[in-house]
Amino acid sequence: MDKTSDQKVGIIGGGIMGISLGYFLSKQGVKVTIYEASPVLGGLAGPIVLEDGTEVDRFYHAILSSDRHLSDLCKELGIHDQLRFKETKTGFYYKGAIHPMNNIIEFLKFPPLGWIDRFRLGLTVLAAQFVRDWKSLESISVQSWLLKWSGPGTFHNIWRPMLKAKFDGGFDNVPATWIWSRLVRMKSTREGANQKEMAGHLIGGYITLIKAMTEKIKANGGEVLLKTPIKEIVIENGKATGVRLTNGEVANYDKVVCTMQAPIFQRLIPSADQKYREYLSKQDYLGIIAPLLVLDRPLSGNWTLNITDDRFPFTGVIETTAYIDPKYVGGYHLVYLPKYTAPGSSWQQKTDDEIKAIWLENLQAMFPAFDPKSIRYFLIHRERYVEPLHGLNETNSIPAVKTPVANLYLATTSQIYPALTNGESVSRHAREASEIILQEK
Repeated sequence: MDKTSDQKVGIIGGGIMGISLGYFLSKQGVKVTIYEASPVLGGLAGPIVLEDGTEVDRFYHAILSSDRHLSDLCKELGIHDQLRFKETKTGFYYKGAIHPMNNIIEFLKFPPLGWIDRFRLGLTVLAAQFVRDWKSLESISVQSWLLKWSGPGTFHNIWRPMLKAKFDGGFDNVPATWIWSRLVRMKSTREGANQKEMAGHLIGGYITLIKAMTEKIKANGGEVLLKTPIKEIVIENGKATGVRLTNGEVANYDKVVCTMQAPIFQRLIPSADQKYREYLSKQDYLGIIAPLLVLDRPLSGNWTLNITDDRFPFTGVIETTAYIDPKYVGGYHLVYLPKYTAPGSSWQQKTDDEIKAIWLENLQAMFPAFDPKSIRYFLIHRERYVEPLHGLNETNSIPAVKTPVANLYLATTSQIYPALTNGESVSRHAREASEIILQEK
């Protein structure tokens, strides 16, 4: 690709999407300026610093050994030696007990399923691997597809409670692409002849990747500005010309790219066509309440504990120190207890104290031997726009990178479909978006 160093591009958002995009553009000679409202980079992939100075991920993340784009990016940046992978364990919580699900023997012993159910569950995983055209699943509901392959027993004992937890109750309009993408990615964690599940991380978290890209952006003549919120994208005569800061100052650019979620983007473009703004505002997202327990000892030793009992408020128990050596996070053990929330969910109205009380009560019910004295920190993080929601036959409603406004682009997670939104897919999408932006002179 030819160098295009005469271009100046303003990028809104210093999360992994914005920084990746800035990196790929700056590699081609583009002078980028990235605007981030918060005092730290990373967004959902960013860190928090505990009172004792230990830096940990605000939300849970895992890198899989099959994440080729991310692996190549780390090599390119000289941080591949910071990747660590480890064999992990997964379990299911069913009727008051934890059942491991890591090999064929454990699978065959799983109590909620009879022999036919187990066979059909295995068939479901296999069926997903053989789907060649995911678009064929867009008009089929996730419930219909799972009932077809897994049968009613497996659906009601395994899939239904997990779907209810994930979608905060209702999942009638969720297409089968949702479970397909997860089954394909789950299979990709298993390596070698013994099919051991491998998960990994960058030492220091995704901020290690973000810092490495930020250094390259600056070396290429770009800027990364923290604590610099944008009030508005300036549009004149149907063309984006720059950004207006909250202090009223205007910075002019040849092109402007927003990496925020679609509903936030539409608020930044009051001068754009009203129909386009209404279209953007209809993009739905799941929110999240994600308490993080920083413990002085392990909880279950499982990377993921799937909960098949919908009495519990959290979607799962994610123990990232099952694959992150505690020495990299201050010697602590990190347990995330996420609750995904539908738009308008009453859960988001609850106070932190209410959430803490409900979560601890339920955690104690799940783990009777759990000692609250093992908690060193109990932190609650929330986000309103976390995972894009795509309904049946809604692919055509996904916004394009190139907007109807000249010189204005949108690179956001709702465009990543049907793949899951993670470091692998986000960084790959940022590269693809950079190519679209560079193609336009």
